[in-house]
Amino acid sequence: MFEPDEIPQPAERTFFGHPFGLSTLFFTELWERFSYYGMRALLVLYMTAAVAGSNAGLGMEVDQATAIYGLYTFAVYALALPGGWVADRLLGQRKTVLVGGIIIALGHYTLAIDMIEAFYTGLILVVIGTGLLKPNVSAIVAELYPEGGARRDAGFSVFYMGINVGAMTGPLVCSYLGEEINWHLGFSAAGIGMTLGLIWYMVGGRYLGDAGKMKKSDLSSDQRISAWRQFFFGIGVVALIVYILYGVSSEGVFPFSYLSTDGVPLLQFGIVDFAESTGIIIVVLALLYFGYTIVFACRDSLERKRVGLIAVLFFGAAMFWSGFEQAGSSMTLFTEEHTDRFFFGEERPTGWFQSINPLFIIILAPVMGSLWVWLGARNPSLGVKFGLGLLLLGVGFLVMAWGATFTEEGKVSPMWLVVTYFLHTVGELCLSPVGLSAITKLSPKRLVGQMMGTWFMGAALGNLIAGLVAGYIERLAMPELFTAVAAVAGGFGLVFLLFFKPIRNLAGGVK
Repeated sequence: MFEPDEIPQPAERTFFGHPFGLSTLFFTELWERFSYYGMRALLVLYMTAAVAGSNAGLGMEVDQATAIYGLYTFAVYALALPGGWVADRLLGQRKTVLVGGIIIALGHYTLAIDMIEAFYTGLILVVIGTGLLKPNVSAIVAELYPEGGARRDAGFSVFYMGINVGAMTGPLVCSYLGEEINWHLGFSAAGIGMTLGLIWYMVGGRYLGDAGKMKKSDLSSDQRISAWRQFFFGIGVVALIVYILYGVSSEGVFPFSYLSTDGVPLLQFGIVDFAESTGIIIVVLALLYFGYTIVFACRDSLERKRVGLIAVLFFGAAMFWSGFEQAGSSMTLFTEEHTDRFFFGEERPTGWFQSINPLFIIILAPVMGSLWVWLGARNPSLGVKFGLGLLLLGVGFLVMAWGATFTEEGKVSPMWLVVTYFLHTVGELCLSPVGLSAITKLSPKRLVGQMMGTWFMGAALGNLIAGLVAGYIERLAMPELFTAVAAVAGGFGLVFLLFFKPIRNLAGGVK
């Protein structure tokens, strides 16, 4: 007979050796990424498709469509900052993720309505919902491992695998339905994916324990009231921006334009102008922010050096994403118009090619991680890894430029795209996880949240630039466009490689 204390207890349920709550977040994020990348694969194609025919699109000019695409992807990253604030100040991470997921699903279902107003409303809803969900679901993962350490890192590796499985399968499903049957059916499939993620999240919430819950002691009642006031003020600002965007995108005219006596607007300010102005404003604000932080917020020379290095990484990351994120714009248009997509006697959807990058990440991420561990003390420095990432991005676009020279003879082999995506993926694995880790190490502890925000803003700026650059695909010959992108990316990469020693000195011992 067992004594009471000796009665065997059932083994705690785990998910690949991790807390079972990780499975809830794994599949929630898998389906959210399924919906995001599935819809993204359709976006530019739908906007540029002819308004006539059995599967009518919006018939936009390429520069207008890619500007909207750039603003959309910019906003998805930019709203991660207020999304984190809402969780910290108002709802807690658990509720914020749920609300964000509901808004995302509503956005996709709204996109499924064949009306131009529904199109813009759907994009706005997806942006808001993603801004609420994306940063906070990752924060809940971290809370499952209060002890931190290597086990938390391993948990995030499993979690990121779910991200890439969703990113790989979303374009396969949504592109087939959207391109082959009806665009709005593809958008509906993205909504169904997010709905499945929400169901999984609500059913599996009991496995998360207290992770992500907001404690009443976190904020005083006065702080809560102040937070809600700030929230509603922010809603007003967003409403104003939406009004402006609607005017410049649907009418091609700034809403507050003065009219001449014959009713012709005196000030033309279209969506491309708005996107370009947004990019300039972000660059100026970033320079002012880093300058202010270095001069006034840093306490000693070591902090100033490290924050200065974060500023360098910000612009390096922005340049990388400005090329990498053309997967959904210029490279998609190249795939649509100039790539032989016939396999086994049938032409396959254009969006399927956007599944290549996440497939390569699933295959190569463990390889690259093992490589850095194996190199040990010989591991390349931060500057070298950033330089390699940008160089590989540039080489990938040189491959695209080379392949584009053969388009006059007809459609080219899909291997040009496959090789490019392979090079871009290796470049991403050199730069992205390394940069994210470096920000956490370089930041003064009291400024970690702000510095992490700059990293996401760098990605947002890069996405915006990617959309704007893709708009030149009709004004420049494709070999020229891709060569120009390769030259800029490669040039920045060479700068990082040439100045790796000063970069290492700025790091102040951080590796």
